[in-house]
Amino acid sequence: MPSNDVRILAQAAVPTAAVGAVAALVSGLTVGGKGAVGAIVATVVVVLFMGLGLYVLQRTAKSLPHLFQAMGLMLYAAQILLLFVFLAVFKNTTLFHPKAFAITLVAGTLAWIAAQTRAHMKSKILYVEPESTTDSKSEKSGHSS
Repeated sequence: MPSNDVRILAQAAVPTAAVGAVAALVSGLTVGGKGAVGAIVATVVVVLFMGLGLYVLQRTAKSLPHLFQAMGLMLYAAQILLLFVFLAVFKNTTLFHPKAFAITLVAGTLAWIAAQTRAHMKSKILYVEPESTTDSKSEKSGHSS
């Protein structure tokens, strides 16, 4: 992954992990150990789903730039759908507290999206590759190097 992609990933994952840590603490204090476990599992799920989605989106942008916007919309819709499926599957689990899991899942997802948006807005990514001066001189003179 190029350094810019890694920077955006880190700038989205760190705040999400912080939200997860706070949620685990609050859940642990309010509903006990199963609440903390639910919050931790939800945080891991969010970071994995959203991190994988960011990776796929960055690969698509490099290999198929004309599909970038459509792929981004489809990817976010698929991620939200998968998160809802995850919530439905673990709705009545006894492994962890399902309400703490669900609330942390939503809070973590919102934190990831906000942090990723902020990272993209602050990054200085070139949208158009600048022409090199040697290429433009050779094109004007009709010579190719």
